[in-house]
Amino acid sequence: MSALSLVARRPVPGVYVALALTAVIGWLVVTLRGGALFNQATIVSLLHVAAGLGLVAVGQTLVILGGSLDLSVAYVVSLSTLVAAETMNGGNGALLPGVLLALTVSAGVGLLNGLLIARARVNAFIATLGVGLLLKGYLDSGYDGPAGSTSPGLVQTLGYQRIGPVPVSFVLMLVVAAAAWLALSRTRFGHHLVAVGGDPEVARLSGVRTGRVLVAAHVLCSLCAGLAGVYLAARLGSGAPRVGTEGLYDLESIAAVVIGGTALAGGRGGVAGTVGGVLLLAGIDAVFNQLELDAFAKQVVRGVVIIGAVAVYARRAARKGRW
Repeated sequence: MSALSLVARRPVPGVYVALALTAVIGWLVVTLRGGALFNQATIVSLLHVAAGLGLVAVGQTLVILGGSLDLSVAYVVSLSTLVAAETMNGGNGALLPGVLLALTVSAGVGLLNGLLIARARVNAFIATLGVGLLLKGYLDSGYDGPAGSTSPGLVQTLGYQRIGPVPVSFVLMLVVAAAAWLALSRTRFGHHLVAVGGDPEVARLSGVRTGRVLVAAHVLCSLCAGLAGVYLAARLGSGAPRVGTEGLYDLESIAAVVIGGTALAGGRGGVAGTVGGVLLLAGIDAVFNQLELDAFAKQVVRGVVIIGAVAVYARRAARKGRW
């Protein structure tokens, strides 16, 4: 049975089986080429990549579980790096105000997305794409390059500090993922969100305020993207108006969610699988970087993995008569 089949049959265990297979095969190939995949430098780099993508993907999981989507997250990431860095202006005294302002602005974008979808009844794809393009226009017209200066304290702690080989940023991502998992599995909001994603009309007739649930999910999604932006500002030392789009955080986060077993239609999946999907994508990056292969080949492999995961899930759903 293929790894992708396992992903479809049991989303959370399956994606980790695929991750283990990727690690083993990657280690063999890299070793045969004379490299070293599991040295400290490679692991630290992998976890840094996973931290940024993971923060965005956790938020994306919430909206997708609710049957929605957010294509503005890449621009929210870029905007939050600028808000944080320009507010801090290189001083530790403005560290907390910079972080809070970046998260507040991000939450505002999420609120706008949620209201457009839940109140104005705009399709989630169109609404979040439109908001993203508005942010893109602001970023393109207002910035030619990096701006502001991140607080040295934030750069030192969130940007580069480690606990052994594990970056603090990756620990932060795990904490956010654990909080999201608890919210989904142990709170009324989580149960309502899954219900809305499964069948919004049934959820509404059951007394669920579907609009409020979707708005809350979009606010949380944008907050996660804003937190990823704060992290990237710490890594870069300044605000970067194109770091979100250059990192493909919108499409990459959706890919991680899908690979982790969450259905794009909503109502099925979870954060644990998403974390596995993030690590799988970061692992593919690490292997290709060690092999020094071009970016095109890496994207081809990623595309094959994503299409395969979706195809296997679709076949499984068809067998259950869900089409």
